[in-house]
Amino acid sequence: MIKTVLLPLALCASQAAWAQRALTGRVFDAATKEPLIGATIRTPDGQVGTATNTNGQFSLTTSATELVVSAVGYEPFTVTMPAEGLPLRVALNPAVQDLQTVVVTASREAQLRTDAPVAIAKLSPTLVQDTKPTLLAELINKVPGVVMLNYGNEQHAMGIRQPFGTNAYFLYLEDGIPLRPMGVFNHNALLESNPLAINSIEVVKGPASSLYGPEAVGGALNLLTKRPTAVPTASVGVQADNYGYRRVQFGGGGMLTPQLGGFVSGYVARQRNSWLASSDYDKVSLNARLEYALGTRTHLTAAASYNDYDSQTSGSVDSVAYYRREYSSPTDFTYRKTYALRARLTAEQQWNAQNQTTLTGFFRDNSIGQNPSYGIRWRAGATTATGEVNENRFKSYGLLAQHSVRWNWLNSRLIGGASFDYSPTQYDAHQIDLAAQLRADKKSVEKYSITADRPDLAIADYDTDLLNSAVYAQLDVHPLPKLQLTLGGRFDRLSFDYDNYLDKSSGTKTFQQATPKIGLTYDLGHGRGLYANYSQGFSPPGLTAIFRKRPGTGVATPTGEVVPAEFYYNLQPARFYNREIGGWASLLDNKVYVDVALYQLDGRNELLSIRQPDNSTDYQSAGKTLHRGIEYSLTWKPTAELFFRFGGTNAVHRFEEFALSTKATDAVKDVNGKQMPQAPRWVANTELTYKPQWLRGLRASLEYQRISSWYQDQVNRVRYDDRTLFGARGVSVLNARAGYSWRETLEVFVNVINLTDELYANAATRGNAPTDRTTFTPAAPRTVSVGVQYNFIGKK
Repeated sequence: MIKTVLLPLALCASQAAWAQRALTGRVFDAATKEPLIGATIRTPDGQVGTATNTNGQFSLTTSATELVVSAVGYEPFTVTMPAEGLPLRVALNPAVQDLQTVVVTASREAQLRTDAPVAIAKLSPTLVQDTKPTLLAELINKVPGVVMLNYGNEQHAMGIRQPFGTNAYFLYLEDGIPLRPMGVFNHNALLESNPLAINSIEVVKGPASSLYGPEAVGGALNLLTKRPTAVPTASVGVQADNYGYRRVQFGGGGMLTPQLGGFVSGYVARQRNSWLASSDYDKVSLNARLEYALGTRTHLTAAASYNDYDSQTSGSVDSVAYYRREYSSPTDFTYRKTYALRARLTAEQQWNAQNQTTLTGFFRDNSIGQNPSYGIRWRAGATTATGEVNENRFKSYGLLAQHSVRWNWLNSRLIGGASFDYSPTQYDAHQIDLAAQLRADKKSVEKYSITADRPDLAIADYDTDLLNSAVYAQLDVHPLPKLQLTLGGRFDRLSFDYDNYLDKSSGTKTFQQATPKIGLTYDLGHGRGLYANYSQGFSPPGLTAIFRKRPGTGVATPTGEVVPAEFYYNLQPARFYNREIGGWASLLDNKVYVDVALYQLDGRNELLSIRQPDNSTDYQSAGKTLHRGIEYSLTWKPTAELFFRFGGTNAVHRFEEFALSTKATDAVKDVNGKQMPQAPRWVANTELTYKPQWLRGLRASLEYQRISSWYQDQVNRVRYDDRTLFGARGVSVLNARAGYSWRETLEVFVNVINLTDELYANAATRGNAPTDRTTFTPAAPRTVSVGVQYNFIGKK
């Protein structure tokens, strides 16, 4: 009897054991082919499951015939078990309309966007790939509340909760490391980046100084570079436009071994005889990245980037040339040359489920040489002028350490870290003499030419040993299951020993500041939530401002007496206080997502440059400013073929208390209550994308950019309010894009920027004197870019 019972049981057990299979596989992004970390693989009943490691790999033993694969921000996918002995490869498609994306910039660690009590936007890999940008501005302008202006040849200005311009209140990062050290002027730093190496872009709006330190005031922009792909990939392509731009590009990577992967990308670009005179340029840009897994808990990343840039800088034009669309350049001798080499080595250690440590060492080697058009000084009616030639060089040696720990108590997480950045810096600038060929009305210059190089007339000449150090911490706790409280703070100390060779002085200057943050998020359920935060930011004056001679000093008087040079040693750090509330909502069965933020940013000692009659700059670091607005975005996917997005901001940027002059003879002494220049009230960007199911691989989109009119000067005498597309004043333009990918192998695309060929300016500014004239930075006329790219995607 016993044998009769045991025999069937043994047979059943044997059959069950035989049905169990050991499966290995890899999960990756269908668009980028990058491995997905933490993707979940489970049986349909949820009884058995596992997650992918840092290389997107997993192993699982199951008898199921199907598996469900899912990841945050991606559409779940059900797969059938492969044949015995074959690995499983799963490519997940991004859920492009999903707010539940993973971001890293808000807390320096991966978290859901909806867990971050800040206004943060992410440009997804799909959006980056579909845009096929020639310039980074074509991507950044898609972020709600952000304006990146194209000043030509990848040069740019920025506006995030600030008037758009070239101030240093925005922090630019690559994989969480600043592109340039704090205190070194970071305007145009993004031209030292490689758009082809970018996987995604995250933009934190408002002060992020509690985590990232000085300059992260208006916002922080983080370029996240491409990782080694889970399967072998390679691509090569060409791109060109109708105005002499040519580019050859390449990229590729994969897993060299199960533990070692690499990715490299780059391009060589050249422009000749463009629509704007004296705007030729050359650029070589390369990025490389290696990742190595030392077991399941230790991960190493080595990354390097190289950028060599050499460009003519055509400068702004007067109203005569602008409205005639002559696009001539008053200077054919100005230039900008940059060399940037960056490298980092990162070690990540996952001690256990609760503790993780990251340690990064980094190095920078930069030189920026230029004969800038903005350095030209000319007084109305004069037939002579002056310019300058300058060069800034620095090397950086830095270390960033961070540890995070999680507790079951109130579902808490604590992140703490410290950073150290030592950057010896040298800067020198000297005068050049110019002849000014005037127009017939004698009120503007048609062309400048160099008459003498004057290295004997130094404008700036200094060396510094810049030392930035900081400690920071952020605590997330859940006093209620759906309520998260975030407390953060950072203490920065920026100091430098200096030798100023112009006034033969030396010494040490120090700026230090604590910047706190407190935030709340509340999950209302069903894809809806609210957040609020209070944060502070600060930014010390840049070195080039401190060691710049004040206008009217260090020059000879008509009697031959030399006025002693005075410098901006007493400039104070700018401080900002930000309050904001916001929320998000998923509507209509997750087809519509809405994101809104209301903010007020109060500035104290905001560093502003006051334009003088000869176009020189008088720096002032005093007074109070107000930046208040509402930012909003909406995405809507009405069908599987259509995707619509809309984002914008309505804002006021105003002087509250700001003294232009204390001289009794000056007609205007303050600008209290006036609007700040280059500060439009409304900015919007919207796009409709069509990807038909009847022809897989085809895409087409139409994008609309809107920037309302703005004041050109600080005294609010003159506005830029030209009519453009649809009769709208300011900037109103359409861009169109289309492309076709044949089986992911051959891609062809065409982008048309400024589809209707509008005449508009990326910048229009003038001084405060009644006799000052407007200078325009013209935007490009209709530009047609075409490209072809061949892609290889392996099977392993």
